[in-house]
Amino acid sequence: MAFIHQTTFTPVENKVKPKMKPSTRAFIRESRQIKNNSWFNILHGYVYARWLYFYIAMGTGRHPLARKMAPVVAWIGQLITKKAPTSPDMPVIRFEDTYHGKVVPLQAAQELVSVKEDINLGDLEKIIPYSLARDIVLKNPDHIVVMDCACRAARENPCLPLDVCLVIGEPFAGFVLEHHPDKARSITSEEAQAIIKAEDERGHVHHAFFKDAMLGRFYAICNCCSCCCAAMNAQCNGTPMLASSGYVAQIDHETCRNCGKCANVCPFNAISKNGKVEVDIEACMGCGICVGQCQFDAIQLVRVQSHGEPLEIRELIRKFQEQD
Repeated sequence: MAFIHQTTFTPVENKVKPKMKPSTRAFIRESRQIKNNSWFNILHGYVYARWLYFYIAMGTGRHPLARKMAPVVAWIGQLITKKAPTSPDMPVIRFEDTYHGKVVPLQAAQELVSVKEDINLGDLEKIIPYSLARDIVLKNPDHIVVMDCACRAARENPCLPLDVCLVIGEPFAGFVLEHHPDKARSITSEEAQAIIKAEDERGHVHHAFFKDAMLGRFYAICNCCSCCCAAMNAQCNGTPMLASSGYVAQIDHETCRNCGKCANVCPFNAISKNGKVEVDIEACMGCGICVGQCQFDAIQLVRVQSHGEPLEIRELIRKFQEQD
């Protein structure tokens, strides 16, 4: 009798390839729609948003690896900014041509998180005086995410709370929420406005941030303290990463009691008290923190043409609609 040996064949399971997250596809798709946007720039934007906390900690020299990897970081900085580092072992990437903020007072900041419809305001050179990243293109502006501040998170003893950075519109909000679920959450416009107001009362400055690799446009409002914020530290050390709001503080000396509180809270060291309170017009960025902190209502913000145009989204939308 013949015996037939029966072999059981187990089908080889198909290896599951990691799928690209929907938000990543959306970011790349949006990036490729931008004329002359290079793959390097798209990759830069992905790396920045995907590993934001590592990126900022390395860029500011706060990460333990920053000093060891100084040559690599400096080389990356050259690629990004097309500039040589100021010293061969400098661990800080020079962001000034590619990453910058516009100071916005309280009301203007709250308006930015109150937009109800998609808008496209391109090349706002008079408002954002940089060679790169000066568009305001809001898609799904009601998609707002609050996330832990990367600058504060990089510090050993950061200012609190951490969750004060607002990412606005798509594809940015969705990307942050999907890639940083432990550090980000969706919020409403009303909640965003409340965060901005609370940070204002703490004496923290509101910045509308732009970046070339983030599609060359506005993508976030950061509520910044002068001790932790990388951009404010760079600005105070002579690196022009911030643009003035277009306003400066003006003291009403008849009302002023010379208490000096405004000088103590000014995040840009633009106010001094030598007999009487004085404002250094050149140093003042028009953030308005002193206005909110003065209990005698002796300070107001006034327009100064030499400090550029303000970023007031409702006024910009109104002018855009009139053109149509």
